[in-house]
Amino acid sequence: MGGVDFWAELTSRPDFWGFISIPIVAAVVTWAHVWMAMQMVFYPVHFVGVLDPFLGWQGIVPRKARKMSNILVDKTLAKIGTLSDFMRKMEPERISEHVAKAVEVRIEDYVDDLMSEQSPVLWANLPRVVRNRVYNHARSQLSKVMGKLMDDIIDNAEDLVDVREMIGNQVEADRHLVVRMFMEVGNKELAFVIRVSFFIGLAFGVLQMILFYFIPAHWMLPAYAAVLGFLTNWIALSMVFRPLHPVRFGPWRFQGVFLRRQNEIADKFADLAATEMLTIGRITREILVGRQAHKTGLLIKKHLSPMLEAPVVRTTLQLAMGPDGYAGLKSSIAKKSTAMALDPLEEEAFNKDRAKFLSKFLAERTRALSAEEFQDLLRPAFQEDEWIFFVLGAITGFLAGSLQLALGFQ
Repeated sequence: MGGVDFWAELTSRPDFWGFISIPIVAAVVTWAHVWMAMQMVFYPVHFVGVLDPFLGWQGIVPRKARKMSNILVDKTLAKIGTLSDFMRKMEPERISEHVAKAVEVRIEDYVDDLMSEQSPVLWANLPRVVRNRVYNHARSQLSKVMGKLMDDIIDNAEDLVDVREMIGNQVEADRHLVVRMFMEVGNKELAFVIRVSFFIGLAFGVLQMILFYFIPAHWMLPAYAAVLGFLTNWIALSMVFRPLHPVRFGPWRFQGVFLRRQNEIADKFADLAATEMLTIGRITREILVGRQAHKTGLLIKKHLSPMLEAPVVRTTLQLAMGPDGYAGLKSSIAKKSTAMALDPLEEEAFNKDRAKFLSKFLAERTRALSAEEFQDLLRPAFQEDEWIFFVLGAITGFLAGSLQLALGFQ
């Protein structure tokens, strides 16, 4: 009878609809502020406002693009393998062969350009048969030299490329990239947080309604709403990453939704990393023209200089160019080689072809990460600034509770 009396008393109250609306409003408001918080994590990609960072907003992830990429490199890629490992998985013999074939087609043009810089008149007036000796020698040595050079570059890749710097520069130049990576890797988790927030809000709304019934101090309605807004955001986000390891409760098995999808996410992350950040084109561009390009130049010179030391070539070139011109040729050949290699290595089709091999390797290694290591793929996007996410829930809940009090409980 007590339950019937309670319901009869509740329905007879003038503020009955105000009470009934509490769970519904809590569910809708919670869903809305969680959706808004998710948007604020990623958008806008570029600062919108008048005084950065005080009067305006920029998504947390794009605002900290370099820091996010550094965390990704340090906590995930570094545990998967080294740059040398990544390059070896892209079949370096195919890479050197691709460059050699592309250069071989234009070998005469490349040699002419190189020689004309040192001694244009003498080179142009050499008999064709003499020039052919140089062309043929370069052509015959090209594949072997490229293979040895590629092996040497891969062995020294960590000295030639700072992966942290390379990816950091890339995401700073294109902040959409880091947003797209987090959105695509964690799309189901982000949708889950928004979806489940409605039901968490509804459950807390029922609790809020009961508390307000027994403690009907009007000031407490917005206070309840603020506390519950904070808690719903905390619970929704925690469900993505916690518990870290599977926990069984009777027939049920609980684990953070992001961690449950490790194999599926590993495949997506590997594909994005291989096709967007660690392409052979990006890596070789950094090797050839990046901060350590002078070291690469020394390697190129070491491998290409012997091509000029063959007796038939050395004699021909010294006669054509003189001792000084011949010495200058050795210095300029490394610079020319950089331009010759970049074009074929930045071909989109070739990069996609090599990415398939790297993607498979990255996926296997990502699946093998521990739960603690794996969460670092997405967790850093929220961790440092998640307090904003929680405070936003509290503020939105307080405002909604205040409005509800004004409209439903005069």
